[in-house]
Amino acid sequence: MSDSDGNTVFTDKEKSADAVKTPVRVYCVGCYDMVHFGHANSIRQAKLMGDYLIVGVHSDADIIKYKGPPVMNERERYKMIRALKWVDEVVEGAPYYPELEEMKQYDADFIVHGSDITVDPDGNETYRHFRAAGKFKECQRTAGVSTTDLVGRMLLMTKTHHLQAHNPVTGDDITADKPGATSTSTMRSPYTGVSQFLPSTHILHQFASGIEPKPGDRIIYCAGAFDLFHAGHVDFLAEALKLGDYVIVGLHTDSEINRYDGSNYPIMNIHERTLSVLACRHVHEVVIGSPYKITEDLLNHFKIDIVVCGTRNTHVEPCVDGSDPYEIPKKKGIFRQVDSKSELSTQIIVDRIIANRLRFQRRNKAKEAKEMRLIDIMEKKKQEACAQET
Repeated sequence: MSDSDGNTVFTDKEKSADAVKTPVRVYCVGCYDMVHFGHANSIRQAKLMGDYLIVGVHSDADIIKYKGPPVMNERERYKMIRALKWVDEVVEGAPYYPELEEMKQYDADFIVHGSDITVDPDGNETYRHFRAAGKFKECQRTAGVSTTDLVGRMLLMTKTHHLQAHNPVTGDDITADKPGATSTSTMRSPYTGVSQFLPSTHILHQFASGIEPKPGDRIIYCAGAFDLFHAGHVDFLAEALKLGDYVIVGLHTDSEINRYDGSNYPIMNIHERTLSVLACRHVHEVVIGSPYKITEDLLNHFKIDIVVCGTRNTHVEPCVDGSDPYEIPKKKGIFRQVDSKSELSTQIIVDRIIANRLRFQRRNKAKEAKEMRLIDIMEKKKQEACAQET
């Protein structure tokens, strides 16, 4: 109804109905192996489609049965998904191939999946039943990142990677400006093939918390590489947050990490690492390209109360001039060390990949073959539909 001036006026009954509006419950499901910012971005998009986000994560047993052993075990994968700031609930051991009955079980309104193609053992598109029932919504795949790509980068960590003349992801021969370059792929599938991530201020804004520290908050600062952001990092940041109210992570530059870690580190560049860390619910702000040595200026600028360093899998190299990077916070009495209680490290993940090189190559090639068969079928159906219209 409207008042005398033509403005809409809601009755008490209408206001009451609006106030008790049923929250929209959204469901996602997946392996979420080696969770990266692409996974996080799909989950972020899914949360925007509703009010409450439920994420189902497959068990190790199911992944081994249908796909092959995952890089990260189920305990690590459950922890990573719970750590994403957009997730409200995690379903452990969710069925590998989702069924409509799951929607009733979790009281979900619809299921969300990316624009990439997934197929069942018979080669059919996995979400066709949800589409037919009007219970499916699509989010956009994040271009420039995939688990396949990250695996390829790690397979190049061997001492002889510069001599390889084949794609480390698939084992196929390649032609590239630099032998073994991961930016080149013989894969034809747009979903399995690798590409280059292009950062933008828009996506940084989407991932940023936008939360400012409140007066009286104790501000915690943690600096490091946070490469291949994993469950060990999550445990460390959760412990760091217990010391205060607001966590700032300082990310070292790629060149600085290469100086103290050597080899081909970091696996992920600074833009990729920034998004991965920003997606964590224990982090409020990120300093991109923070100085290796913690300076008085940095402490004052961010009003830092406590500087935290981990005790496990943390080897602190001296600065270029030989000084201790934590010298100033130690002198000020604000330096603390915390135990994440996790043995997982970036090096352990790399070792897992290298130790199972052939297995991952076979898995990725089989995945692409399934995708290409379905792409061919979809293209044929499209052509037939066009022919009928004409």
